[in-house]
Amino acid sequence: MARQASRLIQSLSSRISPHKPQLSPLTPSSSSSQLLTQSRSLSAAPAPQPAVFVDKNTRVICQGITGKNGTFHTEQAIEYGTKMVGGVTPKKGGTEHLGLPVFNSVAEAKAETKANASVIYVPPPFAAAAIMEAMEAELDLVVCITEGIPQHDMINADIFTPQVRVKAALNQQSKTRLIGPNCPGIIKPGECKIGIMPGYIHKPGRVGIVSRSGTLTYEAVRPFIGYLLSHLDICVDQSLSSIYMPEDTSSHACFLDLLLEKTWGVFQTTAVGLGQSTCVGIGGDPFNGTNFVDCVTKFLADPQTEGIVLIGEIGGTAEEDAAALIKESGTEKPIVAFIAGLTAPPGRRMGHAGAIVSGGKGTAQDKIKTLREAGVTVVESPAKIGVAMHEVFKQRGLLN
Repeated sequence: MARQASRLIQSLSSRISPHKPQLSPLTPSSSSSQLLTQSRSLSAAPAPQPAVFVDKNTRVICQGITGKNGTFHTEQAIEYGTKMVGGVTPKKGGTEHLGLPVFNSVAEAKAETKANASVIYVPPPFAAAAIMEAMEAELDLVVCITEGIPQHDMINADIFTPQVRVKAALNQQSKTRLIGPNCPGIIKPGECKIGIMPGYIHKPGRVGIVSRSGTLTYEAVRPFIGYLLSHLDICVDQSLSSIYMPEDTSSHACFLDLLLEKTWGVFQTTAVGLGQSTCVGIGGDPFNGTNFVDCVTKFLADPQTEGIVLIGEIGGTAEEDAAALIKESGTEKPIVAFIAGLTAPPGRRMGHAGAIVSGGKGTAQDKIKTLREAGVTVVESPAKIGVAMHEVFKQRGLLN
């Protein structure tokens, strides 16, 4: 049902969009054979490092490519134009899947394809080992989508076994960056999509987005929600809290479920004409690889990123750490933030494993206060992210 809903949104978006976007040579308009040929061609000279983790030159392999999720999302990535160059499934090396070579190990895949990034779609019990294998192969970037990885496999420890303590291994090396786990991935609109986010809601532009929540990330993009709803003759109040559907539109229930559950974050910066430079979903687990500080540091140094959206939630100190960096940097770039969990009761996990107020620390109120003291514009509803960013751009004379 979710796939049907996604196709419905995409179909309607293409019909109501007044202008066709300018597409790069690696966009969905290219034929599958052309995409595969381009994705597997090797560059004679090494490409420069991307400004924010990925770009059109990123060469990606998929760990778990022959599984259901690996197959579906690899197809989506190829259609988007991502340079998918191979996959890894133990005991299936030497075969092909989706026109891509399959290898038994990450090291073998890297040697044969010159891959510098991996995306992981493997079951939770094996995901930490998959991350470790990619790190041992010294890939530049590893994006782990898998949710539900045992936290014991991720914690920092001085001694770790092949069952792995990923955080400890990450801290002992500097070559590989991990995004995730339990995240939607990363996308540079029009160039590279690694993960499960819908590519068509993104538009190349000026705002960098980093979020602990996948669904809230999508809302920050927000292109055509009003048009889509009106074309389905569905009435929604301004807070999206009430929905009125004619009886003959009940067949679109799956569409609405996808729309309202999966579109908080990216949508809005598209709607106000700003677009996105790069969007990073860092994941909601307490032990992840890339944090707010890592992403904000990249966004501050990236000339394409003229504004930054931070989407945080209760638990931990990631948002406070980002606020300290922002304050110290003295940046003039507009920064807008939203913190989820304002009414969350202490001691109760809210959604993500890391979303919990513990010992009186990690409350939404404290995070909001710290961010505002650093000069960040904090909104109280995710529906206001785009408007707030547009207003700050306007105040600072950044609009044409």
